[in-house]
Amino acid sequence: MQCNIDRRGRGLRLSMGLATAAAGTGLLLARWLFGLDTWSLWAALAALAGGGFMIYEGAMGWCAVRAMGFKTPI
Repeated sequence: MQCNIDRRGRGLRLSMGLATAAAGTGLLLARWLFGLDTWSLWAALAALAGGGFMIYEGAMGWCAVRAMGFKTPI
């Protein structure tokens, strides 16, 4: 994989990934504390997976959307 984003894009993807992973962790915690339905587990796992992928993109300097040929503003 070739680096296809600059430093601003890497920082943005890292921060978005951390925020998404934190939201997934918060949803898991809320599910444990308040006994939410099964949907919250799936939503939390999806947020953790998406956040982890964004963290990976930011760390590697690679964006899947840009690799598919789309132009992104950052």
